Amino acid sequence: MKTFSKQELFIRKYKRKKVLIKSIQLLILFILLLSWEILARSEIINSFITSYPSKIFITIYNLFKEGELLHHIIVTLNETLVAFFITGIISIFVSILIYRSDTLSKIIDPYLTVFNSLPKVALGPVIIIWVGANKGSIVLMAILISIIVSIQSISVGFKNTNKNRIKLLKTFGASNSEILKYAVIPSNYGTIINACKINIGMCLIGITTYMERIIYKI
Repeated sequence: MKTFSKQELFIRKYKRKKVLIKSIQLLILFILLLSWEILARSEIINSFITSYPSKIFITIYNLFKEGELLHHIIVTLNETLVAFFITGIISIFVSILIYRSDTLSKIIDPYLTVFNSLPKVALGPVIIIWVGANKGSIVLMAILISIIVSIQSISVGFKNTNKNRIKLLKTFGASNSEILKYAVIPSNYGTIINACKINIGMCLIGITTYMERIIYKI
């Protein structure tokens, strides 16, 4: 009988756990789709509003067959990525300003809180009037939906940077820019990545929701 080293046992255990997690994820997805299909076809939920998986798959297939699916995917992906990168750049820049200036942080904080509570999608008609029913207004809506949450999460991460690291750099005569470069930003890579994960989803929601408003002129 073959014996395994501790490292091999750990790797086998890790792989089994990974397979188990993926299997459960797929099972949950299958159950959700099946439940959705059954509830919609049984008219327990309104299929006019929610549709149902099989109809969605048929629509996707028809769009693919007609050659329109790829075009729509590219347009949506392009707008989402533009909004995502603009949001990321502005969020990091504003978060740095907030970190560097406690006065600015106190001035801007209530405005960020109030603006975050506003229903940004409801501003759609105003944005259409200001910018027009075009790509610019769609990208702007996606930015408005995602940017405040991004700024708040990144700026909080910057402020909560390990104080001992900052003190250590100061004892060596590091400037504020060097502290930001070598301590604050590296310590918050995880925070920035998490903000990016949220941003990409929020931007996609903003793009699709606002495009629907333009299409149906809501």
